Amino acid sequence: MTPRQQSDPNQWQSALTIPARDGYNYRTDRSALSQIALIAAPMPSKPKRKAGRPPDAEKRERRKEEILAAAVGLFAERGYAKADTQELADILGVGKGTIYRHFKSKRELFLATVGRAMCELKVAVDEEVGKVDDPLRRVVCGMQAYLTFFADHPRYVELFVQERALFKDRRKPTYFEHRDANIASWRELFQGLIAEGRCRDIPVDRILDVIGDMMYGAMFTNYFIGRDRSPAHQTADMLDIALYGILTPAERKRRVRSPLEHGGGAESEPHSPGEAASSAGI
Repeated sequence: MTPRQQSDPNQWQSALTIPARDGYNYRTDRSALSQIALIAAPMPSKPKRKAGRPPDAEKRERRKEEILAAAVGLFAERGYAKADTQELADILGVGKGTIYRHFKSKRELFLATVGRAMCELKVAVDEEVGKVDDPLRRVVCGMQAYLTFFADHPRYVELFVQERALFKDRRKPTYFEHRDANIASWRELFQGLIAEGRCRDIPVDRILDVIGDMMYGAMFTNYFIGRDRSPAHQTADMLDIALYGILTPAERKRRVRSPLEHGGGAESEPHSPGEAASSAGI
């Protein structure tokens, strides 16, 4: 090209191999210019993902689970007060900001670990209960799965203890929030057993409260003092007392009918240990 051609800003258009047609000026004709624009326009680029942010929801959820899994050990071993989120980040090999990207505060992180424990408990119990059809057998499997779960995960019990001690401002502990949210299926099961004549016709919530309190107490007792019996043997012992009691058939016949034994309402229940023993015929 000559110096003049190089300095002419429109000279490059003449090099385009667009067929010439009589009566058209390719520098001003709209259709030709549109073709030129399409040829010269740069290809659109994909938007860049911000550094450090998971590329999709699946990876984000996986990271969240990794944080919770590591947090269980840290809170159980250090205690809530001494647990440091920087230490947690170091364990995971991430920046501290990653922790707070998923959980707004240390408190939120702790409560999430407790909630995760209850979700895992439900999965474990549901898996075992789902293997059998008979309703009473489902009760046995559920109780045994419950005790087995906490025998395998004692750190979760430690989290329950810390939550009760440190977060008394909560109206209801996480354990009972999840229990109440998932109790409907058990209520339906016992209603069915009563309708079939396999269980005494007493308020279902009374049955659930007694069994639930028994399991809750066993979970803490096993954690604090330890037990040398397997979950299977412990379940068998509790069910033997719960289903058959401690009295012989002859002694049961001898006893007088009482509101306590035959499922009386709350207004007829004894108010003291002495009244309970008296009304039970002991």
